[in-house]
Amino acid sequence: MRKIKVTPFMPTEVEVNEISTNHAQVIAYPFESGYAVTLAHPLRRLILGSSIGYAPISIKIEGATHEFDNIRGMHEDVAVFIINLKNIRFKIIDDSDRIELKYSFSGHKEVTAQDLNNDLVEVVNGDLPLAILNEDATLNFTVVISKGIGYVPSEDLRDDVESDTIALDAFFTPVRKANYKIEHVLVEDNPNFEKIVFDIETDGQIGPVEAFTNALEVMNKQLSVFNTVLDLDISTAPIKRATDDNELKPFMLAVDSLGLSARSFNSLDRAGIKFIGELVLMSESEIKNIKNLGKKSLDEISDCLVENGFGEDFELSDVIRVNLKKKIEQLK
Repeated sequence: MRKIKVTPFMPTEVEVNEISTNHAQVIAYPFESGYAVTLAHPLRRLILGSSIGYAPISIKIEGATHEFDNIRGMHEDVAVFIINLKNIRFKIIDDSDRIELKYSFSGHKEVTAQDLNNDLVEVVNGDLPLAILNEDATLNFTVVISKGIGYVPSEDLRDDVESDTIALDAFFTPVRKANYKIEHVLVEDNPNFEKIVFDIETDGQIGPVEAFTNALEVMNKQLSVFNTVLDLDISTAPIKRATDDNELKPFMLAVDSLGLSARSFNSLDRAGIKFIGELVLMSESEIKNIKNLGKKSLDEISDCLVENGFGEDFELSDVIRVNLKKKIEQLK
């Protein structure tokens, strides 16, 4: 005889499998029959449609007035050059929403995406070709990189650019693939419960776990419209990794364990930075912007982080980054 329920079964398990840096699976179970697809489908749409990325939105090329022009000494015409540029995936290093970049190349050279790296942007697919220049060629151009979501056609951007600047179709979405499958899972003697297996791959501008958590936050904010009317408290549960929390312990040590001078420690303490993990999560530019932190203190902090195994070659996985942020927020 089938049992009578007054509330649906609540899923209890969430796992994250990191396949590679830009590819991960997020698995959740067990769901009542039919609930898995009800949640999975809108989440997939949000992963694809609400993930923040970066894209060139306009370009100004010296000697070219439109996309069908040519540049003396450059093998590609401007149209091909623009296509190559739009395939390059940029990542703004600081928190800026939009930046303007100026580039200049001359002489015989094969210009690739990695030649566009500088202190303001990082190119995540640096092996892509951009242009081939002859000995007498000079290529000067200015490109505007913007943060955004989804896709914005060039027609919508033309009113915002100068007359001698070419507006570009902007494809911001950093998610290459977001699929899911529903599998049956056994709960006690019932084989009709379900498991969601999300398969997410990004282009490197953000990680797959970050794309998933961003989608959860967007869904939470969208649903919160009902809170004021119905007096609800809708919140998302944290993603848990099916591994030991010991991975977080080195990051949760107090900053004074780094052996910093009193001046450097006091600067961090006044900024409210208590744990080594907070420094590891910060970019170099964010650390530089800490109030009253001079160059000598910055160098000392960098050296101490290196001595403790958190140097330039150290990389945080997306899962540890997400869990570390949540852990620090709980303790502060």
